[in-house]
Formats: sequence, C-alpha cells, structure tokens
Amino acid sequence: MKEDYYDILGLSKGASQADIKKAYRKMAIKYHPDKNPNDTEAENKFKKAAEAYEVLGNEEKRQKYDQFGHSAFDGSQGFGGGGMNMDDIFSQFGDIFGGGFGGNQGFSGFGGGFGGRQRAKGGNLRIRVSLTLEEVSKGVEKKVKVSRKKKPSDTTFKTCPTCKGSGQVTRVTNTILGRMQTASPCTACGGSGQIIDKKGQGTDAHGLKVTEETVSIKIPAGVEDGMQLKVSGKGNEPVGDGVPGDLIVLIEVKEHESLQRDGENLHYDLYISYPEAALGASKEIQTVNGKVRIKVEPGVQGGKILRLRNKGLPNLNGYGIGDLLVHINVWTPQTLSKEQKEFFESNVDDSNFEPNPNTSDKSFFEKVKDMFS
Repeated sequence: MKEDYYDILGLSKGASQADIKKAYRKMAIKYHPDKNPNDTEAENKFKKAAEAYEVLGNEEKRQKYDQFGHSAFDGSQGFGGGGMNMDDIFSQFGDIFGGGFGGNQGFSGFGGGFGGRQRAKGGNLRIRVSLTLEEVSKGVEKKVKVSRKKKPSDTTFKTCPTCKGSGQVTRVTNTILGRMQTASPCTACGGSGQIIDKKGQGTDAHGLKVTEETVSIKIPAGVEDGMQLKVSGKGNEPVGDGVPGDLIVLIEVKEHESLQRDGENLHYDLYISYPEAALGASKEIQTVNGKVRIKVEPGVQGGKILRLRNKGLPNLNGYGIGDLLVHINVWTPQTLSKEQKEFFESNVDDSNFEPNPNTSDKSFFEKVKDMFS
C-alpha cells in the first residue's frame, strides 16, 4: 500500500497550502540528490516528497486525493495517472524556490545539480610558514616560492565528446514512480567538460606544467601555531577552463628563548638574588617588542607575579592585547664562602628572617588562579 501523502510531508489533512509548500521545501533541501550523492534512501525520500507535493500542492488534485485516495490517480476512478521523472520534479522548483529552477536546470546551493556544468577547480597546495613571536606581534608579509601547475599558452583544449561539454553524464532508470533521470560527473573529463586538444611542451598528461612562482602572503598579527590561512586562487590550475585551487598556509610559531606564550599573554621568568629580593632592584627584562626595565620592590617574595599591561600579543580578532606576566624567582646560592655561611648562621634564629606570611602573601597556586580569573 502506498504511503499517505500527508504522512510523507509530516502534515495533517487540514494543512494549508502554505504549510504544504513549506514542508515540501524543507524535505527537498534535506534530501536533494546533490546534497546526498549515492544515497538511495535519501533519493527515494526526495522522490516521494515531490510526488506528494505534486498532488497536494494542486487544489484540484488534492480534492480528488482527499476523496478517493491514491485510487484517484491509478485510473480506477476515471482520472489519468502516471509516475514522475526528474524533469517533472525539477519543474516544481520555480514555484517552491522563487524562480530559476524550472525544468532540468539544476539546484542552486548544492553544486550545480542536473544538467548544468560545474566550473572545474584546480587542486589546493599546502605550505608551512615559520614565524617568530616578534612577527606574530606585529603581523608580517611573507614572500614564498610555490611550484604550481599552470596551463601554458601552447596547450589547447576541446569539448569533451563523452559529455558534450556538460561535465556530466545522465543515467535513466525505470522505477515504480516512473522513469528517473540522474546525473554524475563525467569520468572522461573529470567534470570539466573539456579534454586536451594539443599538449604544450613540457606538460603532463593533463596539459599542465609545473611553474615556480613567488606568492605574497599577508599574515595578520595574533596568529597561533597550527592555524591555517588560505590564499585564494594560488593553487594548481584546473584542466580546461575553471578556477585555480587555493594555497593553504600552515602557521608554525618558533619557540622564543625567554618568553612563553599562553594565548594572548606572555610569561617571563625573572631570577633575582637574595640581596635583590631584600633590598629591591631595577631589572631589565625581555618583551616581544624589545627590552624594558622594571622595578622590583624591597621584600618581594619568590613566586610573585608582576603584570605588565598590554605587553603581550594582540588578539587575532582585534579584541585587545594580552599582558606580559613576570614570574619572580629568588635564586638560592648553591655554594657559600666562609663569611657568607657565618652571616647566615648568625641570623638563622633572627625573627626578621622567620617566614611570616600574611593574607596578602598568596601561595603560588592562588596567584596562578588570580592570574586567569
């Protein structure tokens, strides 16, 4: 027994014409053959939805269907019948999708559809580009040499005799719904619609020649290691007419000798001596844009983190600049002279040298927690 047309579209019998059109449009997009290549189940659902809409979308046919069911169109009630083919289905698209889809002209948004040749696209190329943190900080333009496949002027092409330039071959099959016509890319020309007429000197089997070319790549500030950028049209050229592929650029950021990256923030380990920790000091440190001098307050504790605002890296999307976080490390001497040892021994019981942290002297983990909050 054939499935109920209302059930196919997920509607009740009292649905309005607007509801019927909306339901069919949704199913046509979801199960369209271009969107579901080689998916028999999706193709069958697409055909069923089209057949249901062909009846329910017509007030006269719908009235007959509501009265007689499927028998209204099998000849037993005196009405004409017959299945649908792809031409019938696509002829509905002008009504559903606002024009431009009449007949067998393809389906916009899903790669060309039935009958219209897609423009061939050449293959993509991939390269790696290494950057320093300084280049990441400011953005940079890199010039790289790329070996691309291109069509030399002495290579000519002609229309593919297999698909007659359409880029597709059609297949007609008989189903319970009638004759169905499907299309697939032409294997003779790879879907381009053209084959080689005359090969140029030094070209490969596809009429292409490897050519070295210098490509300029603009890399924005704030990129991260592992990111990929795309330079459109700088990949290999296609066979025949069409559009070149793209150049995919993989970003590699080199390790810095003294700075560690954490998103937009940078970290720097500053080592100071016991006297500097007790007396305070002026220290020169490295930033991504050169060296700066900072003041270390007397009595600073090891593990303290100094935050230098806007001394980090810019956000890739323009949402400000990160900070430079300076981690204070108090260096403990590993060897002492006799005088130094006597000094420490004489002060080991001095109350001023006894650890006496207060609530403002947070632990290392608390400082890290505050840093990221």
